[in-house]
Amino acid sequence: MLTIVMYHYVRDLERSRFPRIKGLSLEAFRGQLDYLQRRHTVVTMEEVMFAVEGSPADLPDDAALLTFDDGFIDHYTNVLPLLDERGWQGSFFVPTRPLLEKKVLDTHKLHFILAAQPNTHAVFDEMLDLIDEYRERYDLLSADEYWERLAQPSRFDPPEIVFIKRMLQTELPEPVRAAICDRLFSRYVTRDEEAFAAELYVSVDQLRIMQRLGMHIGVHGETHSRLDRLGPECRQREIRSSLELLGRIGADTEAWSIAYPFGAHDEALRRQVRSAGAKIGLTTEVARADLWRHDPLQLPRLDTNDVPKQFSSARVPVMVGGAAA
Repeated sequence: MLTIVMYHYVRDLERSRFPRIKGLSLEAFRGQLDYLQRRHTVVTMEEVMFAVEGSPADLPDDAALLTFDDGFIDHYTNVLPLLDERGWQGSFFVPTRPLLEKKVLDTHKLHFILAAQPNTHAVFDEMLDLIDEYRERYDLLSADEYWERLAQPSRFDPPEIVFIKRMLQTELPEPVRAAICDRLFSRYVTRDEEAFAAELYVSVDQLRIMQRLGMHIGVHGETHSRLDRLGPECRQREIRSSLELLGRIGADTEAWSIAYPFGAHDEALRRQVRSAGAKIGLTTEVARADLWRHDPLQLPRLDTNDVPKQFSSARVPVMVGGAAA
């Protein structure tokens, strides 16, 4: 069994410009690393690749793999030093557009819109008003129809937040999602997207340093789109963009890993990435990975919130996705 932990924002939340962003505080991250050091053996992505190519028994029984999605500057300034001082590897999955074009991805615009505006109802109502402007042109459903289909609570969000996220991350046509996110982002966060992107994401040079320090850099697409909803050519462009970035920083482009944006994948996508050299594919299914049973391109992960954040925590098995965490 392999415990794969998934992280996103890791920052000094209370002192940040956006303390309401859904992330992990530095104090909690340090505590979680202490817990993992006490209870697990942190392994590298290369060791996991070797195990799936050979025998899962090559990994220790308490193996853990640390993964960080979305290429945030947090991972360079906050995560890297703490991993480096322990001699641990992290696996970092970076979408290429923010780095190369200084664009803030729509999914991250939404995170900061919700963090900047504590009145969720105001965002909700404004989103619906903006959708009305595009309804006829894009033959959109009524708000009630979307609500009935999408407004279900998740593990971490109430129905209203889930509804906003699903509408602006995956449900609406891409041009509509982009236009609404742009307008809300300009209203609640900033009009200077380029400067914000420079503050939010790592740079190519920083990635190169992480690579040289032994961190693993993996594929996360170009635009953080749901790859299972794209055609073969669009998926190929997303994969090619990521592999070109790996080549620029000196990472392996022959045997690589991918964290599927939004955890979304299908059989056709798995065939495509496998043929291009992918050895490991990470989903957002919540479970520990059973390397004897799981397809290496469909490995589940635990969210950081599923793992204790204190050194003193006793190891109490928690059933997550049918497996003890």
